Amino acid sequence: TTLTTISNLAYIFWYLGKWMDAEHLQILVLDMSQRILSKEHPDTSSIAHAHLASTFQKRNKWIDAEQLQIQVLDLTEMILGGEHPHTLSNMISFSIGYSFQGKVSNAEQMEMQLLNIKERILGKEHSDTISSMSHLASTYSFHCKWIFAEKLQIEVLDINERIVGKEHSDTLTSMAKLASTYFFQGKFTDAEQLQIYVLDTRKRIIGIDHPDTLSSISHLANTYSIQRKWMDAEKLQIEVVNIRRKIIGEEHPDTLTSIANLASTYSFQEKWMDAEQLQIQVLNLSEIILGKEHPHTLSAMAHLAITYNNQKKWADAEQLQIKVLDMRKKIFGIEHPAILTSMANLAGTYGQQGKWGDAEQLEIQILKMSRTILGKEHPITISRMSSFASKW
Repeated sequence: TTLTTISNLAYIFWYLGKWMDAEHLQILVLDMSQRILSKEHPDTSSIAHAHLASTFQKRNKWIDAEQLQIQVLDLTEMILGGEHPHTLSNMISFSIGYSFQGKVSNAEQMEMQLLNIKERILGKEHSDTISSMSHLASTYSFHCKWIFAEKLQIEVLDINERIVGKEHSDTLTSMAKLASTYFFQGKFTDAEQLQIYVLDTRKRIIGIDHPDTLSSISHLANTYSIQRKWMDAEKLQIEVVNIRRKIIGEEHPDTLTSIANLASTYSFQEKWMDAEQLQIQVLNLSEIILGKEHPHTLSAMAHLAITYNNQKKWADAEQLQIKVLDMRKKIFGIEHPAILTSMANLAGTYGQQGKWGDAEQLEIQILKMSRTILGKEHPITISRMSSFASKW
């Protein structure tokens, strides 16, 4: 049917990272579905709404996404029941939206509710229950609760190895997630060991050009970078960039991420001009493809500002950092953790230029907000208190 054709085309646009085109078609699909099938038809409520909400998330339209997800969840609960798979799937999407908005407690509460329902209905070793455990672990990771994340991820990995085998795609994904948690805790040797196994296994089973294999190469490259194995990291990242350019094109978001990672490795090696050239390319393409207010665009801008800082281009860095801070405040709100990072970067640039009053004012705000947002006992808050005391 025409409706199915348009929906499939929207999915293709979504997969290619052309989210504006996908959104346009998905709105059309939703309107047609409501007119043809009625608002309470399962295809309208659980599919059309959910797909559009997912695209809103990709385009950083969090309020629009949340409003749609509330509608989806209410409709699926009413039509299918609170414990139907579609309802539970919509709860997962909802929790992801909460995480990206910095609504930590909402996200964790919904994930734990999901896990409890699935354990009760399906049992602890059912694939859907394992998936929920993995989602909750990812939510803990997103909120820097590494110990909680690691404990769950080890449990998920053990279950997957026992049930589906060590080389199954689910097991390899579990292993990759655990490696990331090790990475963020500074357990780089443990992370590297797992990442090498995952990469070698994926190369053998699904080939080097597969997206999962390319992600594995990127993750291992990041681990090499943090351990100052620059040549190893650079070699892997150039490989990823070249393959992604060939397969999905220069303008795909995944290609841009690969180029940004390579630029970071150049930065770590103090190859500032090489890094700057790539970062400008990433920023320009991100503004065109994703939009000026997309989180990835703002991250690209922030990274370029750091490169300007390292080259003592203070005015250029300050201009970009003010822009990033203002846009993040507009998009995320004043209490999102990303605001703290932006403010800290700008305060550093003020300090480098001898603008001590501006720097001190910002750091006082950062300290107050860290206590409110992260808590008084969070490692970042404690570090900032110590840094502030030593400076001022």
